[in-house]
Amino acid sequence: MGVQFGSFNVICQTAALVICPLLGSDQGIEPSCYSRNVDIAGTLIFQPSTCFVHIVAILMTGIMIYHIRSKYTAVGRKEIVMFFYLYAIIELLAFLLDSNIVPTANTSYPWFAATYTGLVAAAYCCLLINGFVGFQFAEDGTPLSLWFLRISCLAVFGISFFIAIATFKSSAGFKNTKPLGLWIVYILWPLICAVIYVVSQLILVFRTLEDRWPIGDIIFGTAFFTIAQILLFAFSATICDAIKHYIDGLFFFTLCMLLSVMMVYKYWDSITREDLEFSVGSKAAVWEVKDPLLAAQDLDYAEDAASNYQGAPGSLVGGISGQQLYQKGGRGYPPSSDRF
Repeated sequence: MGVQFGSFNVICQTAALVICPLLGSDQGIEPSCYSRNVDIAGTLIFQPSTCFVHIVAILMTGIMIYHIRSKYTAVGRKEIVMFFYLYAIIELLAFLLDSNIVPTANTSYPWFAATYTGLVAAAYCCLLINGFVGFQFAEDGTPLSLWFLRISCLAVFGISFFIAIATFKSSAGFKNTKPLGLWIVYILWPLICAVIYVVSQLILVFRTLEDRWPIGDIIFGTAFFTIAQILLFAFSATICDAIKHYIDGLFFFTLCMLLSVMMVYKYWDSITREDLEFSVGSKAAVWEVKDPLLAAQDLDYAEDAASNYQGAPGSLVGGISGQQLYQKGGRGYPPSSDRF
């Protein structure tokens, strides 16, 4: 049986998503196979291998954020860094929820899961808007561009958070047995945003850039994103059974999503060039003195050296020497005594 529109039954039976314990019934929807747990100091840690990838993702995102912030004059720097901030927060929440640090039986779990759902939707919205920054509909880094991005992401977060918590609580007309709204927000919305982002960046590269190498980053990022979805929603149980419950599809999903996010950074870095005249870096710079007085002195010295070559006065204009031009008034110019 394939994935059904508006239903998480098949998805949650295959993949151990953070929202699955809150759907279907009071007991949630349990996956047919999931990764082994480990006991650390009397605490059961779920999905240990996936949690390790979450930690690596947070560290790698911190490194990417540092490099983005160091490119002071790169186009879209302030806009794209917001996406990586959202991704880092998502990975932190996923670590807390996947590892059972926040137990599913805890009353705060639905609120954490709803926040996670809202942040995922907001991150894809941020990526979608960043896809149009390069077209300069609004100048990047300006209040108009930044506040449009922030307000849009906040609106998407608020709507997604409300749909999620209302579905988990079966309130406001939403039911956890029929999570159509949550399915649109959690499954369909990210897919739409990813497709639009990829198409917009391909158009940007072909229309405005001479270099075609960034297309490779787009292809790799798209491949990692596609593989992540396939491994999670189609082969998670198969992987789990084959490796005897040591890891499942969620591990490969998290890993491939990290690689796709790294490709987003790699692509952005490849199409942006920093204006080194205004950049500030930690490396020592070689400064060129451009004092006009010193430059004039150097020019006079060069002219004097040229004029004394072989003992003959140097030619200034059209083969006329300085002596002919200024002392004899050649070519219609009056002598210096007549000009003052």
